[in-house]
Amino acid sequence: MPGIITVPAATVKPVPTSDNRYGGGRPPKFDEPSRPITVTLPESTLQGLQKIDPDRGRAIVRLTQEALRDQEQEQPLVEVLEMAPNTGLIVVGPSLTLQRIPFLHLVEVSPTRFLIALDTGNDYRALELAVRDILEEVPAAETRERALLNQLLDVTKKLRQSERVSMAEILLVKLDGKRKR
Repeated sequence: MPGIITVPAATVKPVPTSDNRYGGGRPPKFDEPSRPITVTLPESTLQGLQKIDPDRGRAIVRLTQEALRDQEQEQPLVEVLEMAPNTGLIVVGPSLTLQRIPFLHLVEVSPTRFLIALDTGNDYRALELAVRDILEEVPAAETRERALLNQLLDVTKKLRQSERVSMAEILLVKLDGKRKR
């Protein structure tokens, strides 16, 4: 390629500095191991990142830390959150296993928190049965996934037995590949 010079690594020597902790060159940007990545972002996101920090990497790190800040206190894998007086919704953490249930949708309501939505014609009984079935397929080594499924089973069973659960519908809109506002 024009303009690029390749030098064998054995011939490159670090430039001596008074503090050679990082082996010369540019000092590290972060206090932990890091690596370069390439990502394509919409212009509006790039402009937003610029407002947070002129350095895009630092802006992304700052946003990620803020989004995950509350998770330093371990969030429950499954919980019932009050969304209106005397009305709650089951919210779960991320789960690849639950995504395999064909009639179930995980609707992200905040980073790493998902509302469970079921296709019409399926109810909490069908969910409980599907979770039992799929739990049998999850290897014992996948302890977090198994714990989430077991907790979801416990919650749905208790709700079913107490007759405190009812079904409601939310609108899910299929997008034709293009996001519409």
